Amino acid sequence: MVFRRLFNSLKNFDWVLFGAISLLICFGLSGIYSITISSENPDFLNFKKQIIAALIGLVLLFLISFLDYRLWQDYSYLLYIAVGLVLVAVLLLGQTIRGTTGWFSIFGFNFQPVELAKIALIIFSAWFINKQARLIREFKIFLLSASAVGLFFLLVVLQPDFGSGLILFFVWLVMIFFAGADKKHLAFLGLTLIILSALAWIFLFHDYQKDRILTFFDPQADPYGRSYHVRQALTAVGAGGFLGRGLGFGSQSQLKFIPASQTDFIFAVIAEELGFLGIGLVFFLWGVIFYRLIKAAKMMRDNFSLLVILGISALFFSQIIINIGMNLGLVPVTGIALPFLSYGGSFLLISLMAIGIVESMIIRNQTS
Repeated sequence: MVFRRLFNSLKNFDWVLFGAISLLICFGLSGIYSITISSENPDFLNFKKQIIAALIGLVLLFLISFLDYRLWQDYSYLLYIAVGLVLVAVLLLGQTIRGTTGWFSIFGFNFQPVELAKIALIIFSAWFINKQARLIREFKIFLLSASAVGLFFLLVVLQPDFGSGLILFFVWLVMIFFAGADKKHLAFLGLTLIILSALAWIFLFHDYQKDRILTFFDPQADPYGRSYHVRQALTAVGAGGFLGRGLGFGSQSQLKFIPASQTDFIFAVIAEELGFLGIGLVFFLWGVIFYRLIKAAKMMRDNFSLLVILGISALFFSQIIINIGMNLGLVPVTGIALPFLSYGGSFLLISLMAIGIVESMIIRNQTS
């Protein structure tokens, strides 16, 4: 019986989705390796950490896919509370890196709880919206759902990590919109956010955060200061041409002209070294992933799983758009990583766990 269930799970497992993600991880590892070998005394610690995170994440993906996804629905509120407490704890006890108090150090690995918060919010919001489906157009229910994302948003912005806060809000907004929320309530929320944004600019934003936004509106204002990141990334993207300069031969990345090249600007590194052809393949793989996610959403037999897949799709899509926009100077630099490509163990682990949840839903909606 156990082997039969395992066989059915593997048979209904979306191997195309898994394969596309695995290839993207390989692209990311090649970029991180290329950046590492350019150092005078190469230290492959980050490269090894990323490999370990990828292997653990892939194992977790399979383990989670074999679990009944309804468990997430049953314990969604407990997950939300637990992650909320972790977000409070990181503000009090977390490590501060590049001005953001958002990491725990565990056995030499830095874990960023906000990545877990993204999945917890998706699961909780899907549970809440599904439970209140008939009342979702009522302002009270809309406000309760908004309060859930508002609490996480506040805790994340206090770190401060405004970029991740925006991701949380966008994912919730996509889910509540497709659930049928009243447009007047959404308009009221938009007006409220405009007022809060103005207040945040005056009282909450740090100078470096203001500089990033100002750079977006006037990239040439300070070409060797706050605009430096964007200018170097744009140069790298343009220098790649069609075939690229070759892995390990990108002048911008190898000579360290691109800051945060393993994380925020990994796209520019891949564009310079692998060219339009390499980036085209990356976009193709993302296209495959979103096609499989949309296909999976259409086969779901319950609203909870449909909303979760919708939320996970919105999460990946928003991070891709923001990160590439940063590399091309189209949006402010917010520190948002590129799914399955950027360096970051906790980011990769949680992303693969999210895919595991989707695979669990695919398997059970075909066999139930």
